[in-house]
Amino acid sequence: MFYVELVSEVFDASVLAAKLPGTWCVEATNFPMWLDGTRHNPEFSYETAEGDELTFADTVSYTTRDGDQKTIVGTDRLRGDEFVWRGQGWLKVLTSRWQVVGADDAFDTIVLRFSRSRLTPAGIDVLTRKGVEVPVVRTTVAHATDQFGLTAEDFASLTWLS
Repeated sequence: MFYVELVSEVFDASVLAAKLPGTWCVEATNFPMWLDGTRHNPEFSYETAEGDELTFADTVSYTTRDGDQKTIVGTDRLRGDEFVWRGQGWLKVLTSRWQVVGADDAFDTIVLRFSRSRLTPAGIDVLTRKGVEVPVVRTTVAHATDQFGLTAEDFASLTWLS
């Protein structure tokens, strides 16, 4: 039987510090950046950074239509039950807010919800841990939308990339 962690445990900083680091592949999204046809194979990498509060060094990588590898680098700081992302380099002026709203029991499939920012709409990504075979992700999430922090409308808005 498949069991999904309760959302309240997912928000716990110690759980996030232990389980979020690593590289994640975007399996489904409603985020225009991943759906406009110019960026492919998006991956998020989180590495714990030193500090008094939970902070991750964050690298988003993707392949362009021409096959070039691109990255976006930032820092995520936990503020309450959400992370505040700030870009690095010329992106330092940009911020966004996101949170982990659900995960499976192994923390190999997670759902991120992004708040609207100055440049992007609100959005949802379903991620799986890179290198871990996660069978039937779509079916698993569809049958446990509440535990993954999704409404039926949220689930219907997703485009599955794989």
